[in-house]
Formats: sequence, C-alpha cells, structure tokens
Amino acid sequence: VRQISYYFDLFFTCVFTLEALLKSVAYGFVMEEHSYLRDGWNQLDFFIVVTGILDLILQDFVDLALIRILRLLRTLRPLRFISHNISMKIVVTALLESIGAILNVLILVGLVWLMFAIFGVSLFKGEMFYCSQDRYEFRTEAVCEMQIDQKTKLSFDWLRYDSNFDDVLQAMMTLFIVSSLEGWNDIMYHAVDTSTPDHGPIKNASPWAAYYFVAFIL
Repeated sequence: VRQISYYFDLFFTCVFTLEALLKSVAYGFVMEEHSYLRDGWNQLDFFIVVTGILDLILQDFVDLALIRILRLLRTLRPLRFISHNISMKIVVTALLESIGAILNVLILVGLVWLMFAIFGVSLFKGEMFYCSQDRYEFRTEAVCEMQIDQKTKLSFDWLRYDSNFDDVLQAMMTLFIVSSLEGWNDIMYHAVDTSTPDHGPIKNASPWAAYYFVAFIL
C-alpha cells in the first residue's frame, strides 16, 4: 500500500509539474502582465507543485519532521479543483471579499453578547446558589451547612450552579451555552427561581427572568 501511494504521489506530482511548465511557456513565467505567476490561483498551484517536488527529493535525505510538514501540505491539492472551476472561483472570491463585512457582523454580535452579559450580571449576580440537599428548603449558606446528612454524618454543601452570572466572563460563557440551545431551559429555570443575593432559590420567584433568555435567543 505504501508503494502504491508513492507511485500515485509521483504520478500526480509529474502531471502538476508538467501543467505548470506548459502554462509558464504559454503565458510567460512572471515578467509579462498576464504571465503564469501574476494570477493568485496559479501561485497556489505553483506552491503545491514546488512542495510536492521537495517532498519527493528530500524524503530520503532529511529528517522525518520536515518530511511530515511537506506531506501535510498535500492536503492543499484538492484546492487545485477550485482553480479549474469557474463557478467555484466565483464563490471563493465572493467569500474572501466578504470577510470584511463578516468581521463587522461579528463585532456587532460580540457587542450584543457583551450587553446581555452585563445585563445578566446586574440581574442575577450572587443569586445562583443552592444547598446540596434540598435547594428549596435550606435557603442560606449558614442554615445549609448546619444540616447533617444522617447517612454520611457530614454537613451539606452550599453550592453554586456551574452556569451563573457572577461576573461578565462567566455570564458570557453561560450565554454561549444558552445560544447553543443545549440545556438552555435548565439555566432559565434556575434564573426563574432566583430570589435575593446569597440566598437559595424559591420556586418561580422571578418569572420575569424567562423574558431575558427568550430575548437573547431571539
């Protein structure tokens, strides 16, 4: 299998090299206005050809690490299909030209995300704690830790939900989970049960909190 792979690699490298030579003869190499290397797609083709030749020449003389890097560049070969397909060229060119607009959209989305994170901190900071035994019965840290588990003889723990709004960074991480729509309703229910800072939840104490999450998702 390795030998077959080598011959395939040799065959395609020779074909690509021949194509590059013919184009260089037909259009000129680089000096003329419409020469071979004046086109960006041809520059990509030429880079793939050069790395393929170096891979074949150096694989018996150079350490393995460099050869692995050259072989990794073989993954660029499918990009040659784009340079030979006008429709694909148009699509890729349009995507590259739209990068600036996409960055502006990402900045706007980031600002909206930050705004919701700051708003979430102002609403829910310090309110997403609960007791490990009965989150609705033992509603303060002192009361919770005074309780003793009859089986283990250990006191209960005063915990905080992994997804919370205690600071802006944590709020943005929580909103990222919400935006994935994976388990976001659990986070919303935790927020709906919030009452006051440093106190445990009360069932449906803050039903208005649901509107915050619905607004963010929309």
